[in-house]
Amino acid sequence: MDLFSLRGRTALVLGGSGVLGQGFCRGFADAGANVAVAGRNMERAQAAADAIAAAGGCARAYRADAGSLDDLHALRDAVASDFGPVDVLLNAVGGNRPDATALNVEAFFDLPAEALESVVSLNLMGGAILPAQVFGKAMAASANGGSIIHIVSASSYLPLSRVVGYSAAKAAVLNFTRWLAVEMAKSGANVRVNAIAPGFFLTEQNRFLLTDEATGNLTARGRTILDHTPMGRFGTPDDLMGAAVFLASNASQFVTGAVIPVDGGFTAFSGV
Repeated sequence: MDLFSLRGRTALVLGGSGVLGQGFCRGFADAGANVAVAGRNMERAQAAADAIAAAGGCARAYRADAGSLDDLHALRDAVASDFGPVDVLLNAVGGNRPDATALNVEAFFDLPAEALESVVSLNLMGGAILPAQVFGKAMAASANGGSIIHIVSASSYLPLSRVVGYSAAKAAVLNFTRWLAVEMAKSGANVRVNAIAPGFFLTEQNRFLLTDEATGNLTARGRTILDHTPMGRFGTPDDLMGAAVFLASNASQFVTGAVIPVDGGFTAFSGV
């Protein structure tokens, strides 16, 4: 089991204050890593770090906007000062907006450009490219290398109705993950780049699509999703921990450019 150990390593989780991000932080802490919990909401990041510390792990909270290069450079230096260089970068930054969601094709024609640009930038630039530039550069220059893990989506493979900007951006993150994995490996850098593709998890960003706010019952869309998920339920943050620890640890030392679906069989099911 030492293959899966992260003892002595520093793991940074961008978006670590979110529902799924906190699950990744707990998984890394349980595997022995020093965990840097970073997010735009410092109060929530601190609460996540405190929960890890209360359970016997080692974590510190940091405020950072993954879409800001200034913030990312400051974060890199702060984490290095506290724990040492980042060995594992997991980027859980992402989300959607109701005004970037089209109920039908007629609605698509009038979606605000600002809303679409915001969602694409959040998921692609902040959720992958900018952090990979900052932390990937440091990893590539280190003999110890590192592991970069992006979070894509079931919609990276199968575009979802209504979800315009999010699906396009997550498909781009999957493509970028594979591109960067190849470039890192061919350059001789000891840096692996992989992704996890969660299926459907109830989060703040998608709850309005999947549940009725007034009753708490599933919407028609939520029921359709569960009908297309062979395991018949939404995922929980704990379901993602194993894949993340695998990709962060020596257990995956010959794995790069891979995307691991954690979706209860959603992308494997044709519907028949």
